[in-house]
Amino acid sequence: MSIEATRLEDLGRELGEAIADCPEYRTFEEAQRAVEADDEAQEMISEFEQLRQEFMMARETGQATQENLEKVQEAQEKLHALPVMEEYLDAQEALQERLETVNEAISEPLAVDFGGEAGGCCHD
Repeated sequence: MSIEATRLEDLGRELGEAIADCPEYRTFEEAQRAVEADDEAQEMISEFEQLRQEFMMARETGQATQENLEKVQEAQEKLHALPVMEEYLDAQEALQERLETVNEAISEPLAVDFGGEAGGCCHD
């Protein structure tokens, strides 16, 4: 492996470590652990996932109704209204914003959207 490739990998590891150490990531991890430890949230997540899966299957067979969709939306709204989920979603949004800033910093000298385009092929 070339010295340049090794340096790039080292920089990538350093970037990953810096992201893992940033306040937004630590807050996100804490919020995620809180959701995982909250029995009510876990029960509501399971309920939402079951309703969503049932709706997706009904949609595939052409049997989905507006009522089915509303049940899924209500379950999601109820889930998102839990304080522990609100904190998780806020932390997730803050982390995504931070990562977008990092993406822009990486993409600027490359003249390409690193996170969105660099891995693809044949974009028009």
